[in-house]
Amino acid sequence: MSKPSFDSIESQASYGIGLQVGQQLTESGLQGLEPAALLAGLTDALEGNAPSVPVETLHNALRTMHERAEAVRQERQAELADAGKVFLEENVKNEGVKVTESGLQYKVLTAGEGAIPARTDHVRVHYTGRLIDGTVFDSSVQRGQPAEFPVNGVIAGWIEALTLMPVGSKWELYIPYQLAYGERGAGAAIPPFATLVFEVELLEIL
Repeated sequence: MSKPSFDSIESQASYGIGLQVGQQLTESGLQGLEPAALLAGLTDALEGNAPSVPVETLHNALRTMHERAEAVRQERQAELADAGKVFLEENVKNEGVKVTESGLQYKVLTAGEGAIPARTDHVRVHYTGRLIDGTVFDSSVQRGQPAEFPVNGVIAGWIEALTLMPVGSKWELYIPYQLAYGERGAGAAIPPFATLVFEVELLEIL
């Protein structure tokens, strides 16, 4: 099959739709999908052809694929939860690391002497967020622009830390998944059950 030239609105739109479908399927967690068979199914549907495989067989195959994907997802989530637990158990042994009643861990890198925000305040901060494997998923420092937000508008671990930090402080936070994005995660960057590490500098109360 020759590659399309993409020189018409129709071909460009068709390719864009195919790209979106492919991205959605990739994000679905279904493994082992065969592009040739996928294209055959799309072609039959678009041309109004009868299915080449019995519908009941298709339903059974789809159910099996989803069950496999769910098993892989649950296994991966269990691994992440366990890895986070082990990380926190070891991290709390490090010099200077403190732990609150909720399970939030933090280390004071720079001790500020300013006011401490209330939950109702707005603040300006610089931060870098990482997974426990060191992967940076967000950073106002890299963007070169501090973030501004209401204290009570962020994850629980941040709320707790910010209401303990004097302005001028820089802390490293180690946040259990229960105080972060929980069992759902946040987009593609933060998986479910992820323990997060943040370096946070509280610049000012607005």
